[in-house]
Amino acid sequence: MVNDLSTTPAPTAPDTHRAVAIIPARGGSKGIPLKNLQKVAGISLLARAINAAQASPSIDRVIVSTDHEGIAAEALRTGAEVSHRPAEIAGDTATSESALIHTLSTLDEDYDITVFMQCTSPFIDSASVENAVRAVRDDEADVVFSAVEDHSFLWRIDDGDQAVAVGHEAAYRPRRQDRAKHFNETGAFYVMRTAGLLEHEHRFFGRIGIEEVPPEHAREIDDMSDLSLVRAIASTQETAQVIDVDALVTDFDGVHTDDGAYVDEDGNEQVRVHRGDGMGISRLVQSGVPVMILSKERNPVVTRRAEKLQVDVAQGIDSKAHILSAWIETNGLDPARVAYVGNDINDLEAFDVVGWPIAVADAHPKVLAAARIVLDRPGGRGAVREVCDLIPIPAEAAGSVPSPTLAPVSAAFTGGHATTVPDRQPPIRQQQPLRTNHAASARANRKQVS
Repeated sequence: MVNDLSTTPAPTAPDTHRAVAIIPARGGSKGIPLKNLQKVAGISLLARAINAAQASPSIDRVIVSTDHEGIAAEALRTGAEVSHRPAEIAGDTATSESALIHTLSTLDEDYDITVFMQCTSPFIDSASVENAVRAVRDDEADVVFSAVEDHSFLWRIDDGDQAVAVGHEAAYRPRRQDRAKHFNETGAFYVMRTAGLLEHEHRFFGRIGIEEVPPEHAREIDDMSDLSLVRAIASTQETAQVIDVDALVTDFDGVHTDDGAYVDEDGNEQVRVHRGDGMGISRLVQSGVPVMILSKERNPVVTRRAEKLQVDVAQGIDSKAHILSAWIETNGLDPARVAYVGNDINDLEAFDVVGWPIAVADAHPKVLAAARIVLDRPGGRGAVREVCDLIPIPAEAAGSVPSPTLAPVSAAFTGGHATTVPDRQPPIRQQQPLRTNHAASARANRKQVS
């Protein structure tokens, strides 16, 4: 159940082994506007931190401290609670500790352990968080924080503008294996005994331990170059899970096709599609899964392909995000459980609407970076079939193909101009955006970062 602290009180049952995770997330980040809502592999930085906390068995409650309504909405959507932070502790000079202490003061339940997690670390490993929580719970330490082993030779500039060695002798260069271990804070998480945090009003006190994490989990985002780097890293990581969604939407050019066209001497265009894609779409349609083709271009071939596949189609539109949101609402769908497959930069706005943004293998680099999943196959060469095969269909969902009757276009999707497109009529060149409905009812991952 999703809770908002302002409306739903927590049960009061103190337990010295209970842990609460608090994620401070201000709306006023300077380097990257609304940094906490930026996406890596199709998932916001905030949601990634929440997911990591929720995956730790010893964490009983996850709360986001924020002063921004958009961040609050994302927190609630992802399954966390929200603590609304007062303006006096939401500025650039406010400490993270002030947000932690404020959130703890709003709870009507005591927690022995406070887990402080930061959205700016996109690759938080829940197993590492769990290890740290257990160390504090088992009284091995009062504070445990994430750190990575660091073999750097550090230097500083003194008052005379001279370089001075820090932590080592300038004239002595020991081998790496002969040097004492040094660690660098990753900033990802800090696990603290709550009583000590409240007493000292600081994250470090008492017996301090380190949870060593691998370098690949130590990435931190401060500026756009960091964000671009972690997006590139995320796009190369693989898992083997399915695409658990309730509906599928795809672009046409570059997804159903290879983004090329045959043009005759009269200017008529023909495109090549993949027969296997049709079989994959048919499997979804027969199972009652809503499917739509969403194309910025207006071309009769798109209409005919949608008719053959018996799916919804919207084309000749300026705002994919607007049409996609309206279609999702009309079908009574949860945007978080909708997949959108795209290939070019005009698909990025649609990526922001759904929970499963997916890129074909040969997509534009910006699309690859923004995708939650990157398919193995390129557009027009089985990419649609690949994504269809990764969407699980319940055994009881098998049924007959819906009737291929096209419903009237909703005026809400066409700027007030309703249009009806009968089945099997000659190609139509509309002046208004075309939207047709086949879906009778509403009802993997190759490369994904969890």
